[in-house]
Amino acid sequence: MKIKILLLVFGLTVLQANDAQTLFDAKCQMCHIKTRPSDMSKLVAPPIMGVMRHIKMTYHSKNEAVSFIKDYVFNPSKSKAVCMPQKIQRFGLMPSQKGAVTEKEVEEIANWLYDNFPPKGFHGMEHGMKKGRGRGMGRP
Repeated sequence: MKIKILLLVFGLTVLQANDAQTLFDAKCQMCHIKTRPSDMSKLVAPPIMGVMRHIKMTYHSKNEAVSFIKDYVFNPSKSKAVCMPQKIQRFGLMPSQKGAVTEKEVEEIANWLYDNFPPKGFHGMEHGMKKGRGRGMGRP
């Protein structure tokens, strides 16, 4: 039986937050690592910090991002992909996770990913998202 913890942290109970990370570790981390890779040649899929960077650049609200992740995990396609085409060419299209993860698990993981990735200070998160970038308006 699950013990419910009433302490709220970022809108989730501590137990739920830990469950989501544990789910990610069990269901996703075998392909999507959570850290910056030291050896790119050993990757089998893009690191999750880069994946989430592209998702957040495309889907600007948490609800949109979580909905996208829930759909894409079960029904991936090149037309839905938010990554650069070279990533699909290198790693292939993510296989559907139907049967490997439940919709509820994906929703928990997606919310946790949105709240935690990419980590603050991740190089490139702000790239191209600043007002005036490339239009001569950003620097005096």
